[in-house]
Amino acid sequence: MLLRQLSLINYKNFESKELVFDAKINCFVGDNGVGKTNILDAIYHLSFGKSYFNPVSSQNIKHGTDFFVIDGLFEKDDREEKIVCSLKKNNKKIIKRNGKAYDRFSDHIGFLPLVIISPADRDLIVEGSDTRRKFMDGVISQSDKGYLQHLINYNKILSQRNALLKYFAANRTFNKDTLAVYNEQLAAYGTAIFEKRTAFIETFIPIFQEQYRAITGGNEHVRLTYNSKLLDNGLIDLLEKNLDKDRALQYTSVGIHKDDLNFEINEYPIKKFGSQGQQKSYLIALKFAQFHFMKSQSNTAPILILDDIFDKLDEHRVAHIISLVNNENFGQIFISDTHADRTEDVVKKIHQSYKIFKL
Repeated sequence: MLLRQLSLINYKNFESKELVFDAKINCFVGDNGVGKTNILDAIYHLSFGKSYFNPVSSQNIKHGTDFFVIDGLFEKDDREEKIVCSLKKNNKKIIKRNGKAYDRFSDHIGFLPLVIISPADRDLIVEGSDTRRKFMDGVISQSDKGYLQHLINYNKILSQRNALLKYFAANRTFNKDTLAVYNEQLAAYGTAIFEKRTAFIETFIPIFQEQYRAITGGNEHVRLTYNSKLLDNGLIDLLEKNLDKDRALQYTSVGIHKDDLNFEINEYPIKKFGSQGQQKSYLIALKFAQFHFMKSQSNTAPILILDDIFDKLDEHRVAHIISLVNNENFGQIFISDTHADRTEDVVKKIHQSYKIFKL
């Protein structure tokens, strides 16, 4: 799968920009603030229907204008695919594939597999469990439409159950039978999600550990574990055991929406005990593992975006990363960097065709 051309109108800092890409490596170089990451984010936007860096869609419209258009020409399975994502202020965002608008954005997820590695990924380590769940859900959803629909349904029921708990508290009333209906629905969707997550993590862990060894040379031991109360109890039992607590809090305190991933290095949390270089290597290994997992699921090499990836890494780790992408497993790669000379030195070692865009 390839992105041949990209056209931007009023997207972030670009009034108008047209780019034609190399089939293998494309590098954007220039000072901070010139828009390198914005171009990468536009590519992400075409794949996921939203920005990686700013989920508030209207804030991606260039200041002083009232709409944006991102237009991409892809090649997939020997067919041209034209994807257009547009937004006008005070209107709904529209995503079109070959001129036909999607009824549901979720139908587009997974059609253009993509993996992004960015300094913003540090949130996976330093932020709360919600960020790590989104990572896990995002990887699974790109290759499993049923999983994505289960998630949508679960969150809808969860919102309704929480609203009911608030209603009970506000009106000093309670009806256990009504709540039981939501419990059963939550349990059905939640159990299916839990089982998919468990199976995914089981497959994902060895891929991740292999990638980390490849990046670092294998001197450190890393662990990734799935943390869920459903490992010990069924969701119906958990909901019933925590009923009094939920009534007091006025929201649902247990379920797959509380699951987490534990990141460890040498048996300690990487958040507290990992150096900047170790944390960055851990995150890159996570994303490379995502790449290989998705490729195995779809038989298509995802587009790989490396945003400012070489910052805060020593030359040894950079060399390992370059050796990893210098094989036939990887398809099209997009790189951003502030140092043009460093970028050119790096891509020359990959022995693939490349283009450098100076912004």
